[in-house]
Amino acid sequence: QVQLVESGGGLVQAGGSLRLSCVYSGRAFSRYAMGWFRQAPGKEREFVAAVRSTGITTFYADSVKGRFTISKDNTKNTAYLQMSSLKPEDSAVYYCNAKQDVLGDVPEYYTTLSGSWGQGTQVTVSS
Repeated sequence: QVQLVESGGGLVQAGGSLRLSCVYSGRAFSRYAMGWFRQAPGKEREFVAAVRSTGITTFYADSVKGRFTISKDNTKNTAYLQMSSLKPEDSAVYYCNAKQDVLGDVPEYYTTLSGSWGQGTQVTVSS
């Protein structure tokens, strides 16, 4: 059974940075793609970023490209989301997601809401 525990959220001023961490418990972390999603009050959960199982290929929502960086350390069973140049509209609960990776080039797979979830960590960006 997969368990995910996020940390690193908090309150930051616009333009600041935060790094989120997601510790994975379970089998074969190296076979899982990791993702980050977020949900603001009154809005649906949305895709932010994902990294394939090897940690090499990444995907980003247009709204965060160039500001956020996702990474995965298969030796530590941990995924990260480095967030820079934060904006008030980035404020949300951020959720870690794990899904078994697949063969082939299917970027849309990593943006779906399938897989396992953490409990979420709050990120608040003040203007």
